[in-house]
Amino acid sequence: MSNIVIQKFGGTSLADTKRFKAVAKIIKETSETGKKVVAVVSAMAGETQRLIDLAKGVQEIPDPREYDALISSGEQVSVALLAMSLRSENLKSKSYTAFQLDLRTDDYHGKARISSIDTKNLLMDISSNITPVITGFQGINEEGDVTTLGRGGSDTSAVALAVALNAEECQIYTDVNGVYTTDPNVYENAKKIDKLTFEEMLELSSLGAKVLQIRSVEFASKYNMPIRVKSSFTNEEGTLINGDENMEDALISGVAHTNDEAKLTIRKVPDIPGIAAKIIEPISAQGIEVDIIIQNVSEDKTTDFTFTVKREKAFEAKKILTDLSEEFGGGEIELNEDISKVSLVGVGMKSHAGVAATMFKTLAENKINIEMISTSEIKISVIVKEDSAHKAVKSLHDAFNLEK
Repeated sequence: MSNIVIQKFGGTSLADTKRFKAVAKIIKETSETGKKVVAVVSAMAGETQRLIDLAKGVQEIPDPREYDALISSGEQVSVALLAMSLRSENLKSKSYTAFQLDLRTDDYHGKARISSIDTKNLLMDISSNITPVITGFQGINEEGDVTTLGRGGSDTSAVALAVALNAEECQIYTDVNGVYTTDPNVYENAKKIDKLTFEEMLELSSLGAKVLQIRSVEFASKYNMPIRVKSSFTNEEGTLINGDENMEDALISGVAHTNDEAKLTIRKVPDIPGIAAKIIEPISAQGIEVDIIIQNVSEDKTTDFTFTVKREKAFEAKKILTDLSEEFGGGEIELNEDISKVSLVGVGMKSHAGVAATMFKTLAENKINIEMISTSEIKISVIVKEDSAHKAVKSLHDAFNLEK
């Protein structure tokens, strides 16, 4: 393995010129330990949102090609400013856009996937002690058009570069000093986690922990690339995420929650084979992800079918259900947006019984009603009323002694 380290800096780490100088010092300090640093940067704090607002100010639904060309421009400002800041620290540096790097993606504007990276120029720079600074979030398609990788896409850019360069690890610098047992803004007893498996981080990312873009964790897991989440404001070690798994590790690693869920129910549909597919297929066909599903059986050969989707897609899903309901004979449709998903995550669940019992007992003692349940090998998720979510998070955090 090489001594190359990828260091990715998010928008909060690059809020102003003072922060660019601070980031340059972090890179210089790492270089002085003998490591070869490749920096990946996001746009400055608030810049991408400013560009999004500009786009929507001139076109209600912006043209995808031009939208990507616009919102990717923030990263170009960042690479130039950081390269200059590094030169002020007497480090040779060179900025690269995705076009200059030939970082290729597919054609899917707004959520493109990386297909290849040309590392020839980067390896030449590294061997010449030049620190490359690369735009995150952006790529180019086969036509040479700029594409973007979706919100948080700079994380994926960084991991992809780490894999392409066979780096030692990929360090993600942000405004928090690691991954916590739960959101510190929700519960002051949240504790920083020193180490997580890819599996645990994937679950936490998908269940509401906003530290890393889920695609970056998937990428890292696929190629076994260690990720370290650190703060650019402190010198703490951060959280290491890798493929190492110790079955004696903590039973529960964290409690995640998300408030962007909605629950839909279609009542009195025929209780016949294939009915679930008939309901879910047209919803999936519109790109709407279905999460937790419950199908109840009744005595009159009809069933109530309940599932959850992201709240922003709820009305679109309800419209599809309304059309289906007419086909099935006019069953009632219910939409409930007053819900949250609260989840326990921990690889230790694989070898320990009783986690679900403790979770359900804790929620019952706190008079929190469970509306739906979903489980996997290392996760238990429940749907509760939105105004109970924070209470649920705190009580579960205490019940499993996560502050220790």
